Amino acid sequence: MHVNAMMKFRIMVVDDHAIVLHGLTQLINNSADLAVCLQAESAEQALEILKTEPLPDLVVTDISLPGLSGIDLTKTLTTQHPGLLVLVLSMHEEMIHGERALKAGAKGYLTKHEATEKVVFAIRRILGGEQHLSQRMQSLLAQQVRTKSKSGVVSVLSSLTDREYEIFRFIGMGMSSSEIAEKLARSIKTIEAHRANLKQKLGLRNAIELNQFAANYADRERI
Repeated sequence: MHVNAMMKFRIMVVDDHAIVLHGLTQLINNSADLAVCLQAESAEQALEILKTEPLPDLVVTDISLPGLSGIDLTKTLTTQHPGLLVLVLSMHEEMIHGERALKAGAKGYLTKHEATEKVVFAIRRILGGEQHLSQRMQSLLAQQVRTKSKSGVVSVLSSLTDREYEIFRFIGMGMSSSEIAEKLARSIKTIEAHRANLKQKLGLRNAIELNQFAANYADRERI
């Protein structure tokens, strides 16, 4: 979808929820200096669009997408186009998402709870050459620097790959292997292999322990 973007910073928005996609687009287009020129409902669609369309100045992407995640999209975009700016949105404020987004090459991380109020401010900061992190993320990063250590759970989970961590979160939400496979467009066999790797990395003996550990973490994440 194309929007006239004369003399404005060109923004691409990627989100698989039509209402969110529409809302973010309206919010950004209400700004005199910004215009949404491209939209996509998945990482795969975004990458296809950018094969033929001029690069935007900045991409706003949700972290949870069908198929490739927003982290995967960020990695791919910043590798293929080193100058491209990316702002990642997430439902969660916790440390690991923010760290992973920044390591993937994002210039900013914003929770969806803050997006309505702060997304335009965050976009402008990033376009101006700065990073943008939520206040909680800044506090957590500062605390990490001061203590030079992480909590046990965070430390263990930091050893997971981005895909393993994504599957771990879905397990914590109570999703079955078949449901996760469908959401990520992967085979059940692949998901089961990831589950086996998760048990090994996390030192868990069986599926029940993995499910309980993931569920406990999911409860922690919502606090």
